[in-house]
Amino acid sequence: MNIRRSEQGQAMPAETVQIPKTAFDDNNETAIYWMGSASIFINSHGTDLMIDPLLEGFDMKLLIDMPLNQRDIPKLDALLITHDDNDHFSRGFINDTKAVCKSYHAPKYVAGLMNELGVSATGHDINDVFEVNDLKITLTPAEHNWKNGSKKYQFREWKLEDYCGFFIETRDGSIWTPGDSRLLESQLHMPNPDVILLDFADNSWHITFDGAVKLANTYPNAELILIHWGSVDAPQMNTFNGDPIELAKKVTNPERIHALAPGEKFVLKKK
Repeated sequence: MNIRRSEQGQAMPAETVQIPKTAFDDNNETAIYWMGSASIFINSHGTDLMIDPLLEGFDMKLLIDMPLNQRDIPKLDALLITHDDNDHFSRGFINDTKAVCKSYHAPKYVAGLMNELGVSATGHDINDVFEVNDLKITLTPAEHNWKNGSKKYQFREWKLEDYCGFFIETRDGSIWTPGDSRLLESQLHMPNPDVILLDFADNSWHITFDGAVKLANTYPNAELILIHWGSVDAPQMNTFNGDPIELAKKVTNPERIHALAPGEKFVLKKK
């Protein structure tokens, strides 16, 4: 793994690789790109989707450069949002990509927020299944309703169904992002994913480090693309401060850990 360190000692990825417009073409493969933080771009045989893209407008100092200008995105078949926290749900991204994005999917509460921006978003229940071209996508449970404990967000009750993960079935294999979530028992009894987009933040409203190890070792053959690390300059905040080197010491088959550079391509291979 090519891991760098910030001046404060935070683990950082290798330097950003810019994503070219040709990455949106039908390249006869399923390619996954980590774009920093929790942002993911997937192109499966020409079906382009993004999960929780946040490419500008961060409210904290960054350790990385962004691999893509959101105003240069040529097309998107779908935008998937797991929840409304501002490091996952970018109103600026939606406004800048309205002309090129065909569909929007999220839990029902989040879809309502998206509709307020003038797009036609589909709201889903947990365990709902929908299709984007030949991709089959299922919403999986998540627990991240931390806002119930914050005075700032007492304008509503934050429910479990306001948060989700996505299990994406492609012709080359399956990709699962559990989303920001405490470790749930149901997450240990999934169909075997080929790739897990793994948040390993050691935070009580995230999976925790030990939870990430348990999830990874429950699916010992899944490739692990690390997310939610190495992007935000916040050495004092465990939410953003995961270390892939420490994770590799605990995970079965550690060679399957992929600490990608932002914008680096990972190709999903049929097993």
